[in-house]
Amino acid sequence: MSKFIITFITCFLLFGANAQYDGKGRDEISRFRPGAFWFYTGVRPGKEGKARKYDRLIFDLTYNDWLGDRGPFKNHWASLGLNTNVMFDIPLSKGNTVALAIGVSHQFTTIRHNAHLVSDQVQKTTVFYEKDTNDVFSRSSLTGNSFSVPIELRFRNASWKHFKFHVGGKIGYQATLNSKYRIHSNDHTKILKSNEFYDVNRLIYSTHVRIGMRNWALFASYNFNTIFSNKQSTQLNLVQMGLSLSLY
Repeated sequence: MSKFIITFITCFLLFGANAQYDGKGRDEISRFRPGAFWFYTGVRPGKEGKARKYDRLIFDLTYNDWLGDRGPFKNHWASLGLNTNVMFDIPLSKGNTVALAIGVSHQFTTIRHNAHLVSDQVQKTTVFYEKDTNDVFSRSSLTGNSFSVPIELRFRNASWKHFKFHVGGKIGYQATLNSKYRIHSNDHTKILKSNEFYDVNRLIYSTHVRIGMRNWALFASYNFNTIFSNKQSTQLNLVQMGLSLSLY
């Protein structure tokens, strides 16, 4: 958890203020060159009049929750995640005010629900139960990694200081899903992990939006598929809310 938060903050401090210049204007001549976290075209500066491209490396720092049998905003505030998106920005209009984007994405999610999660191998079900006095764990969470192909329709102003609105979706694969319990016993802390879920929905599909200015945007997404496929399982749809940073 701490590693991706530190990475996100470091990227913000070092590169956030220097990303996505368009190379126009006398005061920006020195910025009109190739290079990571600047306007990047390859080995040469972009040609005059060529549409500038934006939002090709995007990090979404998210709060993760769910809708369904368990209501939203009941989980711990530290239910954090990180989406890493590498995208091709394909201009559809002069000045790249309308664009199509497609790429690859990795999604890491953690949900601290502090409940008890029971899997039944025979019935192939997964059910959440609220924690009671008989439970010995002090904290519990659900963690997952997935890979997907995102596609977006993008709208923005012509300037690099642009207002932007992205709407799109993802389709992908839920690679891992793990539960973790923290247990305190005799002045020791024990971590119990399990990935024995018998009805995980491996195919995932979602919709998302971003709205913001230049490098920054508010982000929200909703998974149409439930986390667990069995109709007898607790029905949960992942939702995310957070902040996006585009580095170049």
